[in-house]
Amino acid sequence: MTAPEITVATSEDRARVITSLVAAFTKDPVLRFLFPDDATYPPYAAAFFGHLFDKRLPRGTIWTVEHGASVAIWEPPGADGDHSDDDLAGRLSADALRRVRAYDRAVHAALPAAPFWYLGVLGTHPDHAGRGWGHAVMRAGLERAAADGLPAVLETSNPDNVEVYRRAGWEVLHRFAEPVPTWVMRQAPRRP
Repeated sequence: MTAPEITVATSEDRARVITSLVAAFTKDPVLRFLFPDDATYPPYAAAFFGHLFDKRLPRGTIWTVEHGASVAIWEPPGADGDHSDDDLAGRLSADALRRVRAYDRAVHAALPAAPFWYLGVLGTHPDHAGRGWGHAVMRAGLERAAADGLPAVLETSNPDNVEVYRRAGWEVLHRFAEPVPTWVMRQAPRRP
């Protein structure tokens, strides 16, 4: 199998990234906690992923395959104070925004205090699943973390993903139950 071409996202990739992530997370426990109504899931999830894309794009920490068919949105160390969601306030219902904020608080309270690279979103459009593209875009961020000599951290609420991440070298740091059962995982920096 030929290795996919990994690119850093540009503003031209925004629509495809959002479309892929909305499709990839349709049954994800966190996204369905945040946006449980089938009618509002597509626009709310699109607003949510657009918000994350727009925050990370200037940092050059979004890696893609085929300009968004598969995507990893990473948060570099030092960006942890950047949790403003003001742009979501007009695009989500008050209840949805409350759930987004509650989950964000729970995750950030569970993250390590020492610097790390944070894999905030990893998804592949279902039409492209099974090709190893998710692992490829994840590796791009892991290589960046390793170059900085820092660990990588992620969280997942999908119990099936825990074993997938373990096989990719991640270890469970801990789990929290509220507002959604979630595993926080870490990967030590790998030597290049």
